[in-house]
Amino acid sequence: MIEILNYIGGTLQKSLSGDFLPNIEPATGKIFAQLPRSNEKDVALAIEFAQKATEQWKNLGADGRAKILLKIADLIDQNAEILAQAESRDNGKPLWLAKQMDIPRASQNMRFYATASLHWSNESYQQVGNLNYTLREPLGVVGCISPWNLPLYLFTWKIAPALASGNCVIAKPSELTPYTAFLFSQICIEAGLPAGVLNILHGYGNEVGEAIVTHPKIKAISFTGGTRTGARIASLVAPQFKKLSLELGGKNPTIIFASADYEKALQTAVRAAFLNQGEICLCGSRIFVEKPIYEQFKQDFIRETQKLKVGNPKEETTFVGALVSEAHLQKVLSYIELAKQEGGTILTGGKRIFLQGENAGGFFVEPTVIEGLSYDCRTNQEEIFGPVVTLTPFETEAEVLTYANSVQYGLACSIWTQNLSQAHRIAHKIESGIVWINCWLLRDLRTPFGGVKNSGVGREGGFEALNFFTEEKNICLKIE
Repeated sequence: MIEILNYIGGTLQKSLSGDFLPNIEPATGKIFAQLPRSNEKDVALAIEFAQKATEQWKNLGADGRAKILLKIADLIDQNAEILAQAESRDNGKPLWLAKQMDIPRASQNMRFYATASLHWSNESYQQVGNLNYTLREPLGVVGCISPWNLPLYLFTWKIAPALASGNCVIAKPSELTPYTAFLFSQICIEAGLPAGVLNILHGYGNEVGEAIVTHPKIKAISFTGGTRTGARIASLVAPQFKKLSLELGGKNPTIIFASADYEKALQTAVRAAFLNQGEICLCGSRIFVEKPIYEQFKQDFIRETQKLKVGNPKEETTFVGALVSEAHLQKVLSYIELAKQEGGTILTGGKRIFLQGENAGGFFVEPTVIEGLSYDCRTNQEEIFGPVVTLTPFETEAEVLTYANSVQYGLACSIWTQNLSQAHRIAHKIESGIVWINCWLLRDLRTPFGGVKNSGVGREGGFEALNFFTEEKNICLKIE
């Protein structure tokens, strides 16, 4: 039994209550670790240490902070194999995916913000007789709450800019996937991060998470997760006038025109639908295909989907691993049943898979493709967040824009066409914070990341994140 601990004041420790929660391995359905069940007392203790560290961390300067963050990035690289194995075991994702995407991106996050902070500039405005210039100062103590689907990847995506801009952080990873955050705690100690600068607390969202959100000493909240939880956080934060960044749900369209590079569109659409078991907020779960190529695309998409192996995350040939929890498994299966009730036809998949041996109790679902649903039915409107996609034909640009923009979400969209004017036309009209043209999931860390409508508030990435974690001050000097 692995014992996961909180990281408070530079040391690893149990919760003050001594209570623990079970940590279940999705691929086996068995408990393999336990994590602290923290509460508001643990949060108060962490904030006390963070406040003591604020001046030291701020006064270290961008150069000093960057050296430590770069050391953390190096240690992530050095421990990449251990971290990848932990991520796969904790989340259910294929081990090869954790090695190729999750852990390298965690290192990149730390490295990017360590160096970006060195190139961060302020502005000045000169008039006759006076000079205005701006300063950006860290907020002090901030809260970062990250989700379970890309655990270390998104955990570092939040804390890296917060630390680089001079803040101390109270961070909470998901209680479903705490393992790599715990290993990250050990890396921070080895890297020499000053005590109290980063504090990592484990436990339930409604206990430790809500305590972080509501504490008056925490000046900003950055949250990634479900839209319902985001709404709850917003209602708690608004009366306190804290800065708030929310990266929430998605129900993303993949739009394929007849002029598209067919094979690239097909292969990428399959990957965008089922990578990480469909548990990525950017996955293309609604696929709209222009009518002249719809029937052929449908047959080819089914064929390629049926090639995907569902299995033990440790095996190199596995593309679809286990869903993160039994509760999430049941949610995904309930939407497949809903699709049938709404008149949909299951073209392939649609069932839970029971593997043999050590994976007999795992949370596996077949990659599922559904057609025959109206664009405005619940299956096409609500976020499923699993290996489930719908196929829908369209005839005109106006029609597909109506379909694509009909949902409450607006995070990402992928457009496939070789008509340049059409690509720009659709990109401008689509209600989405991120638009990919003839690609998917290509990310430049300098660019703003976030959605519109119920997909979130604010932007992460690049200097947007550094700016979020600081307060801008204007200074006006009369010089004549």
